[in-house]
This record gives sequence, structure tokens and C-alpha cells, in this order.
Amino acid sequence: MSLFHLIAPSGYCINQHAALRGLTRLRETGHQVNNAAVIHRREQRFAGTEAERLNDINSLASLTTADTIVMPVRGGYGASRLLAKIDWQALTTRQKHNPLLICGHSDFTAVQSGLLAHGNVITFSGPMLAANFGAEEMNAFTEYHFWLALRNAQFTVEWQGQGPACQTEGTLWGGNLAMLISLIGTPWMPNIENGILVLEDINEHPFRVERMLLQLLDAGILNRQNAIVLGSFSGSAPNEYDAGYDLDAVYAFLRSRLSIPLITGLDFGHEQRTVTLPLGAHAVLKNAKETTQLTVSGHPVLNV
Repeated sequence: MSLFHLIAPSGYCINQHAALRGLTRLRETGHQVNNAAVIHRREQRFAGTEAERLNDINSLASLTTADTIVMPVRGGYGASRLLAKIDWQALTTRQKHNPLLICGHSDFTAVQSGLLAHGNVITFSGPMLAANFGAEEMNAFTEYHFWLALRNAQFTVEWQGQGPACQTEGTLWGGNLAMLISLIGTPWMPNIENGILVLEDINEHPFRVERMLLQLLDAGILNRQNAIVLGSFSGSAPNEYDAGYDLDAVYAFLRSRLSIPLITGLDFGHEQRTVTLPLGAHAVLKNAKETTQLTVSGHPVLNV
């Protein structure tokens, strides 16, 4: 069984019941969980003061326990406030030897991107305590893919993707679309060439999704990749004014502007059903009429 080390660098966990349910679920399945006090911290909308939340990140450099899974309680907003004061050198140095397995998504994408940008540190974009492990019923697909990624030095995710037939490979990177957009022009935006960029988001209208994707395109980031994979965009239903303009229309327009494959349909993001992907690892993408496969390797795993 594993040791989970909780952090709360972003928003206050408004759903305390879910977080405590996640804590209980992990412990009842034999895992150890430490630093649970962060669940209750609050300062305005944030999960504690700036100093407390910054310490959650910087103190990871001094963790000595082996086979530790670091997991945020939730996302929200707040990680962006910490980026300028994070000790990136200490964290990247620590990760070179017996690395922590750091897993989260949403607002935490900012920290994950900074680690990738500053030291090629691989982290996992996947479930968090409250929303996933604290769900009323743990999603079996999500749980399976979480342990698949953390326990296997190479694994394959399969789905029925939409997009052109292709086979390519490169560094897998990305995460939450809005957070990546906020990092453009900063020292925390990874500079990845010939990668496979995977993106997701929540509560963004189709035109906002398109606008953010166009910003990545016009900034020269998209066409420097070998492929783009899009996950879930929860809460993006069009309205009456859109008159048929929806996410499929967004994808069609983007494909007309791109010189690389755009593959959609991956269960990845803010849904209860989500895969776990190691950002910074090596990935091979194959898309055919029958199935889509993403094979990932080169990431740290648990010693089990």
C-alpha cells in the first residue's frame, strides 16, 4: 500500500464532506495519508495563507519518505499566486533522486507546468482527493487508470478517438487549457517542441475554448507539436444564440487551421471518469479507424 501526502495550494475545499470521505476511503483500503490538516485550512477563498500554501509546495523538497504520492485536496484558484516564490531548484533537485509521484489537475496545472519548465520534472495529471477519491462512489475507470499509470513503467490508454489517422510520438504535456493560457510568456510555460499536447477544461463556453486554442495557435505553440489530444470540456453546452455552434464546430475550425492531427474524445479532465497521464513522459500516439492508442513510458512509478 502507498503513502499519500496531501497538499492544498489552491482554493478552500468547500465540500469538506467529500474530502473527508476521500480520506476515509484511502485509509480503509490500506493506504496511509498524512498532512490531512490542510483539508480544513481557510483564508478567504484560499486553502490557507500564502505562506501556508507556499510551504505545501516548497516543503516537498525535504520529504524523505519513499514511494510517496503527493495529491492536492482540490483545485480552484490560488496556485498562480505562488509561482514566483516556489523554490524550483530545490524541488527539481529532489525529484532527480527517488522522485515523489505528484498527481493533480485543474489549477494545479500551473505548478506542474513550472516543474516541467524548470527541471523536466514529470508529474501526473489525474484525480485529486475531494472530487475523485471523495466522490460518493469512486469511479472504477478512474481508479484503475490511476494505479495503471503509477505502477507501470509503460502503459497504454485506448479510446475511440475522432480525427485523422496518424502515428506520431513526442513528449506528453499539457493539462488544463485555461491554466496553460495564463502561463504564456512566463517562466513557467514549458517550451516543448514536437510534443503531444493534451488539453481539458471545465465550465468554458465553446467560443472560449476556441479563443484559448487560437491563442495557443497564434502564439506558435500548437504547430510546434506533433499532435494535439483533447479530453473533456465539462459544462460547455452551447446556448440558443449559438445556432448550432458547438464543440464539434470548434474542432472542425481548428482542424482547418492546423497542420498537425487533432484527436478528440479522450476521457481526461474534470469528469468523474478520467485517465491519469504523466506530463513530461514519452508518448506514442496511434489513431486509426478502429481505435486510438496512447502508449506512455519514461515516468517514475511506485516500487511495488
